[in-house]
Amino acid sequence: MRRTVSNLAFLIVIFAFQSCVFPFIPFLSASPNLVLILTFSYALIYGSRAGLFYGLMVGLLLDLFHTGAFGFFSLLFMWIGFLNGYLSRYYYESYITLPLFLCTVNELLYHFYIYLFRFFIRGKMQIFFYFRTIVLPEIIISLLFTLLIYRFFLWYNRKLELLDQKHAVN
Repeated sequence: MRRTVSNLAFLIVIFAFQSCVFPFIPFLSASPNLVLILTFSYALIYGSRAGLFYGLMVGLLLDLFHTGAFGFFSLLFMWIGFLNGYLSRYYYESYITLPLFLCTVNELLYHFYIYLFRFFIRGKMQIFFYFRTIVLPEIIISLLFTLLIYRFFLWYNRKLELLDQKHAVN
């Protein structure tokens, strides 16, 4: 229970940081998608059910604070969390290649989903312009932040496990 509450608090802090701080940093041409990194990281660490839960929480936050149809982001992030959670069975935590690969694939899926339902449906067919100006810079900066943040998530998860084991013994 403590882990879920602390993870949800961390999720809210990350969401607030992504929404309120990164858009106002002038030297960043694109901002990293921290909530996407959080979703697939928790899915890799905890499994598909937790990935589905945290994906739903991230999606609800995005749906509440951004315009559009309610459930637009919830559906996407639930699928991302659920599908990435299945890879936790085949993954060893100390390897960084799978999180980097998943960051790239998830960013591509995220942006394709947004392009398809927000731009393509309205007749805006410039997918290469969208990819070059929005998707590629965001993938690059998200990969850089994944290197830092994923390691922090692993360290944070190990500390929570040690606390849980200490309280289980007492």
